[in-house]
Amino acid sequence: MSNLVRPNVAAAAGYIPGEQPTDTSTIKLNTNENPYPPSPKVLEAIRQVTPEQLRRYPNPNARPFREAAAQVHSLPADYLLTFNGGDELLACAIRACAGETDNVAYLDPSYSLYPVLTEMQGSRKVVILYEETANGWRLPQGLEKTDAAIFLIVNPNAPTGHLNSLADLDKIARTFRGVLLLDEAYVDFASHSALPLVAKYPNVLILRTMSKGYGLAGLRFGYAIGQPALLQQIEKVRDSYPCDAISIAAATAAILDQPYARSTWQKIIAERDRLSAELAKLGLTVPDSQSNFLLVRVPPVPASRITAQALYEGLKARGILVRWWDLPRIADKLRITVGTPEQNERLLHELRALLRG
Repeated sequence: MSNLVRPNVAAAAGYIPGEQPTDTSTIKLNTNENPYPPSPKVLEAIRQVTPEQLRRYPNPNARPFREAAAQVHSLPADYLLTFNGGDELLACAIRACAGETDNVAYLDPSYSLYPVLTEMQGSRKVVILYEETANGWRLPQGLEKTDAAIFLIVNPNAPTGHLNSLADLDKIARTFRGVLLLDEAYVDFASHSALPLVAKYPNVLILRTMSKGYGLAGLRFGYAIGQPALLQQIEKVRDSYPCDAISIAAATAAILDQPYARSTWQKIIAERDRLSAELAKLGLTVPDSQSNFLLVRVPPVPASRITAQALYEGLKARGILVRWWDLPRIADKLRITVGTPEQNERLLHELRALLRG
C-alpha cells in the first residue's frame, strides 16, 4: 500500500508513544504525566457543560481559555493561540514555516516527534548534537547561524531534563533568520521561562501544554504564545475547531486555579530532588533536572552488574514502567518520571533488588 501515499510518508517509521498499560496496578513512570489529578474545579467545569454547548460547534479560538491564560501570563489575549495538544501545535508550526526545500533544525537528544513531523512534511532535517560534559548537557556554539526555516528547542529539554539559559536562547533569537520554537512543555517545574523573549522578538514562538503541569494529559490541550502577526499565519494551517467545548471548559478552570497547580508543582519538585539523591546512593548517575523526570545513567557493566535495558525490563516485570531507548547517546540511560512519594518508594525498592542482582 506504500504506493498510495507520498514517498516520504511511506519511508518514515512514525512516532512510537510510551507504553500505555491497560491494567491499573502498573506504576506508570514512563510518559511524564503529572502523578496528581487536576484541580477539582476542572471536574466541576466539565459537569457544567450543557447539552446545548455540545450541540453547537465550540468557540473556534477558545476565547474563555485565551482570556484566562492571558491573565495568568500578563499578556494580551491575541498573543495566544490554542491547539488540540502541544503536538498539533508542533505540526502546524512546521507546516506553516517549512516547505520541502527548507530545513527543520532540532537538537539531539531531544523530543523524538520532531524528526517524524519533519519527515511527514517532506522537509530536510538538520540535527545538531548537544555537548555532553561531566556536568551535564550544553548547547554548542554558533546555533544562531543555523540554516533552517524553523528551529525546535525543548526547554527544559526532553529527555535530559536540563534547562538552557535565557541568555543562550536570547542570543539565538536575536540573529536566527527563521522561527525559534521553544517547547516549554515542562516549564512549570523549572526555575525560569523564555516568555520574556516573546515581546522582544517576532520570530519566537513558545509552546505550552496542559498535559504536564495541570494533570490534563488525557484531555489534549496546548497553546502557543507569540506575537500576533506570527500566530495569524500559523492559524491558517490549523484545524477549524481544534479544541472542543469540554476541553475548553476544563483547561480554563485548570489554568485559573493557580494555587492548586502550583501546589502540585512544588510537591513534584521536592520529590524530584529526593528521588535524585536516593538514586545516586544506588550508584546511578543523576544529572540535575529542571523537569518532572530524571534521565539516569546506569554505569557500564561490571560496575553496576546490570545494563539500562535490563533494569527497564526488570522493572517492567515488577509492574513499573520507565522509558528506555535503544538509541546512540542514551542507550545507557533510563528516563524516570517523578511519581508520588509512594510510587517513588516502590521504584527504589525494586531498583535496590535488581541492582543487588
